[in-house]
Amino acid sequence: MTEKPASPRKKKAAPKPEAGEQADAALKRAVLKEALKDAAFDGFTDSMLAKAAKKAGAGKDALARLFPEGVPSLIEYFSASVDEAMEEKLGALDLTKRKIRERIKLAVLTRLALLAPNKEAARRAAAMMTLPMHAGRASKMMYRTVDAMWRAAGDTSTDFNFYTKRGILAGVYGSTLVRWFNDTGEDESATEAFLDARIENVMQFEKFKAKAKEAFSHFPAFASWAKPKA
Repeated sequence: MTEKPASPRKKKAAPKPEAGEQADAALKRAVLKEALKDAAFDGFTDSMLAKAAKKAGAGKDALARLFPEGVPSLIEYFSASVDEAMEEKLGALDLTKRKIRERIKLAVLTRLALLAPNKEAARRAAAMMTLPMHAGRASKMMYRTVDAMWRAAGDTSTDFNFYTKRGILAGVYGSTLVRWFNDTGEDESATEAFLDARIENVMQFEKFKAKAKEAFSHFPAFASWAKPKA
């Protein structure tokens, strides 16, 4: 009796997101879209979120699941969504031939451009995040943003510079964001000029540190103190 040839094994398909996860992701985006329309006028409030959820077709249970902490969760999702879009845009560009300062400037301006269609809503969200009760969440959001900027700029540092770079950029981006909120010019050139000045300040400070370190390294006491410990 002739044996039947073994049927070829089917390749396992790559795992796909569960249908429920996909539906939740789509619903979450829909709620945010509706919320941003009303937040520009009504601010970020519980009633605004409930209204946006109703428009998007999200019931109370779904809303509690998607945004467990209500409005703060919505604002954090808004910020993360913009970060993701920024990374996607910057990732599509060849930044290797640009200087670091140019990459950082482009990252900041790209994020502001993404916020532009919802500028008033972004202003209200930022104002809410300045409240003391949201300090921890605001710091987390800022870190995520500047980390995404540095990574898009090609930063690969793993030493102490990893943290100092993000701390410095948080100051640059945060102050530029405030300037942008108050920029009423059509081309917002004042914001770009402000950003250029902040980046130049940082560059001058870095140059000063390098020169100071070089100068003091000639002094035995300083050289001994500055030498990394084994």
